[in-house]
Amino acid sequence: MADTEGTAMPERLLITRTTTDDGVCLVTVAGEIDLDGSVRFREVLLSCLRTGRGAVADLAGVTFMDSSGINALITAHQAAEAGGVWLRLAAPQQAVRRVLELVGVDALIPSYPSVAAALAA
Repeated sequence: MADTEGTAMPERLLITRTTTDDGVCLVTVAGEIDLDGSVRFREVLLSCLRTGRGAVADLAGVTFMDSSGINALITAHQAAEAGGVWLRLAAPQQAVRRVLELVGVDALIPSYPSVAAALAA
C-alpha cells in the first residue's frame, strides 16, 4: 500500500483511505453511515475516483447504513462511470448487504466477499 489517510467522524464513523501501489484506492469504513457521516463518505469516494484507476469500499466494519449512505454510493457509482473508472464493494455485513439488495444497489455496484476478491476482480 502506498499512502494512508484517516478521517474520524463524530465517534460513529471512521473512514480510512489507502492507495495501493497500482493506484487503486481502498476506502475502509467502520461504524454507521448515516446523515452525519455520509457527506464525508461520499467526498472520500469521489476523491478516490478522481485520482485513481478505481476504488474499493471495504464495508466489513459498517454496522448500519441509511438512505444517505445509499445515495453516497449511487453518486460515487455515477462518477465512476462518467470518469471511466470502477467502484467495487467488499465484505458488507448481512444487515448492510440486505439494504443494498432491497434498494437495488447490488445490481449497480459489484460486491465481493473480501477486499482481496474485490481488488483481484
